[in-house]
Amino acid sequence: MKRPEYDPAAPQEAARLPVAGPATVRAYLKTLFRRHRRSFAWLTVVNAVAALSGMVGPWLLGGVVEKLSLGERDVQLPYVVLGFVVALLVQTVFVRITRLRGAVLGEEMLADLREDFLVRSVALPPGVLERAGTGDLLSRITTDVDRLSHAMRDAVPQLTIAVVWAGLLIGALVVTAPELAVALVIAAPILIVGGRWYFRRAPSAYRSEAAGYAAVASALAETVDAGRTVESHRLGRRRIELGDTRIGQWVGWERYTLFLRMILFPVINMTHAVALAAVLTIGGALSIQGWITVGALTTGALYIQMLVEPVNMMIRWYDELQVAQVSLARLVGVREIEEAADGDEREPDGRTVLADEVRFGYLEGRDVLHGVTLTVEPGARVALVGPSGAGKSTLGRLLAGIYSPRVGDVTLGGAALGKMSAEQVRTHVALVNQEHHVFVGSMRDNLLLARPDATDAELWDALRSVDAHAWVAGFEHGLDTEVGSGGTTLTPAQAQQVALARLVLADPHTLVLDEATSLMDPRAARHLERSLAGVLEGRTVVAIAHRLHTAHDADVIAVVEDGRIVELGGHDELVDADGPYAALWHSWHGDR
Repeated sequence: MKRPEYDPAAPQEAARLPVAGPATVRAYLKTLFRRHRRSFAWLTVVNAVAALSGMVGPWLLGGVVEKLSLGERDVQLPYVVLGFVVALLVQTVFVRITRLRGAVLGEEMLADLREDFLVRSVALPPGVLERAGTGDLLSRITTDVDRLSHAMRDAVPQLTIAVVWAGLLIGALVVTAPELAVALVIAAPILIVGGRWYFRRAPSAYRSEAAGYAAVASALAETVDAGRTVESHRLGRRRIELGDTRIGQWVGWERYTLFLRMILFPVINMTHAVALAAVLTIGGALSIQGWITVGALTTGALYIQMLVEPVNMMIRWYDELQVAQVSLARLVGVREIEEAADGDEREPDGRTVLADEVRFGYLEGRDVLHGVTLTVEPGARVALVGPSGAGKSTLGRLLAGIYSPRVGDVTLGGAALGKMSAEQVRTHVALVNQEHHVFVGSMRDNLLLARPDATDAELWDALRSVDAHAWVAGFEHGLDTEVGSGGTTLTPAQAQQVALARLVLADPHTLVLDEATSLMDPRAARHLERSLAGVLEGRTVVAIAHRLHTAHDADVIAVVEDGRIVELGGHDELVDADGPYAALWHSWHGDR
């Protein structure tokens, strides 16, 4: 079967977060091993005891066969049976300990991996995650973690067990009947050649398969998220064709990896058959010549037969690790992203936000903002208005320090926002956009994300300031009510109020509101914005206006069209000027 003909790199390029290279993956695995070296050592010891106990039976049986072949009548069968039973009991106990310790080790490593990924992701520059795309992030957090959970819980411990077991069996074979070790030399080339053929192709195939799935998830998630835009522009057929193409590419790689396994498994079975046949043939010939005892042949043949299981385990779990390695590379890939530069650690001298001749684009050579200059004075209310796609949200993210301009500067009190750490920026400027999140946990935990040391009284004050006090107090357990998946479901408007309450608790001096009340009906949104007026008093507010009454209340209105500020002034001034803002205002009021 041929490899799929489409370019395997294409889905990976669509996934904007990088995939870690082998060096990064090896370095991380070494770090993970060092953290758990004691657990690995303990697992190896108990596994060795279990494996040695399992080899007692063939050794005893070989002794019995040897005595019978020499014509001895007294083989002390009761003691042999007792030895079998004791060895079996010891093996049972230590196999249980081995599996338990292996499962615990797997869970510990998986917990470390999840925590490392989360900590590293949160520490990334905000713009990196903004650009990554929903599908790629969801694929890594869900599918890749699921694949790794199976590998960490089972594959890594079981592979360790299999390697120790196989090593001890080979060692026992060499000690008991070294002549029969030639059978391994005869069978090994079959496994080596088949394994090399498989493992030369498997990593890239599994990597492309995972990237193909990420591309499917990305296409579907983006289509769903932008469903209204897709419908309004009649892009449904095009998005369906894209989804079908991505699914077809993914299925192509699924079939190819299945074909690889269909070749590998018969090779493994052939290796076992050749090894056993070689032992019996060589051992039988040597036994006839008197160069090896019948008992040694019996023990050696049993040891060779026992090798089947650990070798199968190694191949099976190593194959599983090939899949997991791809997922691990995708998760560890965030370590290859450069952290935000330490840059400007000085505190801003004042609260004036200035964008000076700013140019910015998401794609190379395609700017969204073209030479934008805007000054936001401390305590001012600035509204950004304009048609959809004009660049309002992009400008808002630049003013909030999410992105850095390609050309020009965005400064706060003379300090470049793009050179500050994310933590430093967040102490001064906060962004509340249309995306709002309710995390699984209590209402209290959701609010404490903004300020961990806040008291219950402060939490209730924050809720009261955004008109959420009444419905939270209506919950049976109040702040202790579990919300999110598996708990009380919040409406989109309620979730948005929670996000705004976090903003109140975070208490930054400059706020960027990107259509923060767009999910509420106009009357509720108007009421909420009025209730926020007291909270916002004294703060600088940049509001990306979805409804023009927000602009009406602003001190300064900036009209953005095609990535440029085409008008700047107060409401009455711009209406009297009869320009683009006046046209928007009259259209919104329906008086033209």
